[in-house]
Amino acid sequence: MSQALLTSPLGLPLGAPKPRVETHPDYAFSFGEEAAELMARARRPLDQWQIDAVTLMLAVREDGKWACFECCEWVCRQQGKGAILEARALTGFLLLGEELIMWSAHEYKTAMEAFRRVKGIIRALGTQVDVAGNLFDVDGILIKVNNTNGEEAFERLDTGARIKFIARSKGSGRGFSGDVNIIDEAFAYSPEQHSALLYTVSARPNPQFIYTSSPPLTGDTGDIMYALRQRGDPTAPRTAEDGPWERDPSLGYRDWGLAGDLDSLDDVDLDDMALAAASNPALGAQRANGSGLTHETVLRERRATLATPAGYARERLGIWPRRATGRSGVIPDEAWQRQRDPNYTDPASVVRPREVVFVVQVNATRSHTTIAAVGARPDGTLLASIVDHRPGTRWAPTRVADLRRRHNPLFVVAQDKGPTGTLLPELADLGVTAAVDRDKPRRGDLVVPWAADVAMAYGLFLDAVVDEGRLCHLDEGPLNVALGACGTRALAGGTAWDYTDPAAGPLLAVTLGTWAVLTLKPQARRSAYEDDNAELMVV
Repeated sequence: MSQALLTSPLGLPLGAPKPRVETHPDYAFSFGEEAAELMARARRPLDQWQIDAVTLMLAVREDGKWACFECCEWVCRQQGKGAILEARALTGFLLLGEELIMWSAHEYKTAMEAFRRVKGIIRALGTQVDVAGNLFDVDGILIKVNNTNGEEAFERLDTGARIKFIARSKGSGRGFSGDVNIIDEAFAYSPEQHSALLYTVSARPNPQFIYTSSPPLTGDTGDIMYALRQRGDPTAPRTAEDGPWERDPSLGYRDWGLAGDLDSLDDVDLDDMALAAASNPALGAQRANGSGLTHETVLRERRATLATPAGYARERLGIWPRRATGRSGVIPDEAWQRQRDPNYTDPASVVRPREVVFVVQVNATRSHTTIAAVGARPDGTLLASIVDHRPGTRWAPTRVADLRRRHNPLFVVAQDKGPTGTLLPELADLGVTAAVDRDKPRRGDLVVPWAADVAMAYGLFLDAVVDEGRLCHLDEGPLNVALGACGTRALAGGTAWDYTDPAAGPLLAVTLGTWAVLTLKPQARRSAYEDDNAELMVV
């Protein structure tokens, strides 16, 4: 179905037809063909790779819901990803009856460029009705154009449906419940911005998030992109603690970039045009409007970046920077390394606590849930470890209930506010219920920390690691990454970890576990069936 005209010199490779990585759930059908026909009517025909992308975005399950609640298209610059977003937005706006489509970009000028392109497509599809050019008739649908600065939007006068364009900020979009949320330039999409948008769609009947971007600029930015890559890419770097990759049941993921990272380019032939073709689907295709990426352009870019190969590798070959895992600065790196258990490389030799607290924590983006264990060992030291750390949330309540049944912990700890709070009803159904008397919890009760407890937990954790050298860990990847990424915030007159960072879950869990072990005492002792010599084997 591609309408591209080939202009590549003979013998040079054309852009690849498929991305290096593509994972997605099964689906029953798609409105992708309708989207392609709509763009062809506007004299903006899509390339086949663009049709494939919008087909996945518009894929539908048997029950009529979108197959992909989230959909990612990571592709190098100047390929035509904007046309994919235009096709997705206008199909929902004109054909599918979606009420609000929120189109956001990192900068206002980028959002306005998208606004102008969509206006051009509407003009091509319909007839201008007024003299000012702010009202169009598309197949009998009157569409009003709002050009007011900061309020740029298109509105259907029959249904009130809108496509609204915004520049992202921490609060932008918070008051809107979008059926579709387009996140262009996702490399600059922050956890704070994600939180401002994510929870606005909770009541929408069939919402969707669309992310498009080239790779993150540096390894210590692009948190949301890195979290999505862990969920969507089975070849993404993973630690042993991450466990094996599992297909996300609601994520469509496509990445055109080459494998590897920007710190390891020695084995990458940056002059190999075949590599450029593999990562640039539009290479060698001249579109009807005269746009397109030529081999000459790529060769010119390569010559201009001989002194800065990493820039070319990122921008033209789509290679990601290695994710930074350096410490946040709150706990010095040497102090954290000093607290590794002497046997951390041999888990079977680690002295485990006989009694522990289990903590369950969902991260801010709900992409991962962590279960941690913290307990005191016979020598008085504390051991903090990650019991389980997996994508999603649905698995966690059953896992917590099973751990509680098998190991008879002192307590289970979970916050009732924030993302973890959604697990509490199912935990209660499984018998993990909140303490009747919070000040006198019984063994195995669910304990819910208050804001002052969360602030106290932060101080207790820092003291146990830095000042007392009392808390040990097993050098586990999720916890190390969390400590490197997580900043702090003011809370209840004190300080707490910033829970909005997507990587923060493991750190929040072990911190709350430290608080529970050091401040709470169960009202009922262990039952007689337990062997005094038994040790907890965390799995």
